[in-house]
Amino acid sequence: MAPLTPDWEQPSHPTIQKVIYGTNASQEFTSKSLSTIDLPPFALYAKISFPPCTFAPIATYATVQCEKEKHLNLNSDLVYINHSCEPSVIFEMSTLSILAGPSGLKAGQELSFFYPSTEWNMAQGFDCLCGTQSCKGFISGAKDMKDAQLAGIYLNGHIRELIEERDAQKNGSANGRIKNGKKEDIVGDEVDKALNASIKQAELSLSLGKWALETYRSQQAIASVKNGVGSRELSGEMGGDTVLPTASYESLDEA
Repeated sequence: MAPLTPDWEQPSHPTIQKVIYGTNASQEFTSKSLSTIDLPPFALYAKISFPPCTFAPIATYATVQCEKEKHLNLNSDLVYINHSCEPSVIFEMSTLSILAGPSGLKAGQELSFFYPSTEWNMAQGFDCLCGTQSCKGFISGAKDMKDAQLAGIYLNGHIRELIEERDAQKNGSANGRIKNGKKEDIVGDEVDKALNASIKQAELSLSLGKWALETYRSQQAIASVKNGVGSRELSGEMGGDTVLPTASYESLDEA
């Protein structure tokens, strides 16, 4: 969600995104955006690049949390990607990438991501109106959500770290806890849980990276055959918004 009067040139991502704006001030938070391309599961949709992004001194309703104590302003139409409890895209902040969700992405589909996947303690909570069967209700960040509410949802590494720290603090893992009048050491259990969560997160990140790489290679091969070396997508004329997170940072074909 974003103000009606953005300070960036619009449209910022015309080849992959269409923004539908609220028509007046009372509809300021009803703006949304649609994908204009088809993508397979976990394929790269867009890069979160600096510039246009800038770090934000504090969290606001329009920032995205990228680390435990860092937030950024998108400064582009990507800010119109709203929340959903069953999102169509994933904000993967360790690689500053937006990926298609596990069901892929279709042209005309609304772009949405799960805000608590990046946000720990949101500056401005809201009642979710996504209307999905798994709707979580009031959304204010991962800090206020139970494990069951977050189960099966992709969460960024900094959110998983903050959850582990919160749970360790709650359980008193550093000094043990009292059970039936005796002190119980739970450090081993907490370490085991944390390591397992880290392994699962690494496996998922690796899976996402493989999907993105395979998609990039197949799309590049198709583009080379169809359009030749002079394709504007491969030459970078598109602006590099949908690039793979590699050292080459070459642009992806639109599909």
